[in-house]
Amino acid sequence: MPAIVQDDLRSARTKGRADAPVTIYEMSDFQCPACAHFFRTTLPALEREYIATGKVKLIYVNFPLPRHPNAVPAAELAMCAARQSLFWPVHDLLFRHQTRWAELREPGTYLLGLADSAGADRNAITQCLRSGATRDLVRQDAEGAARTGASSTPSFYIEGGMMNGSYPIEVFRQVLDSIHTVRIRR
Repeated sequence: MPAIVQDDLRSARTKGRADAPVTIYEMSDFQCPACAHFFRTTLPALEREYIATGKVKLIYVNFPLPRHPNAVPAAELAMCAARQSLFWPVHDLLFRHQTRWAELREPGTYLLGLADSAGADRNAITQCLRSGATRDLVRQDAEGAARTGASSTPSFYIEGGMMNGSYPIEVFRQVLDSIHTVRIRR
């Protein structure tokens, strides 16, 4: 599974210690309501209990679904922001304000405003978006996610297993604690 994210921006979209014993690949779509639900409800607890404690690292993988026309522009924006080490601030703003930009016919101006709010260099973001510098990366992410068996968003690849759906923290606790228990017994 590590081949799913093979770009030079991998660390920019990773949360947690590089040497964390468990890696979660989150395959997500910025326009997906279930992904925004995961962001609001489960991710904060996951960060507090597992990422901040060094037990888990989380790697974000773009998996924009075809039925979400603004998902690719949002993913490209986030990856352009990653070039400025601002992936997570833009990620958070995209999900916090999803209902405002998701249904816009032309979301570009609104999305650039979110990048501005994150402190991004507007000229660099604009140039990155116009040149399509991150388009292939977003496409490769989506293809890799599909190859792993992801069929919906959000999906999570954790130590050889796939979870499709926005699960509550209790489900993640069961999975992550069972992995930890198995490793201790070895």
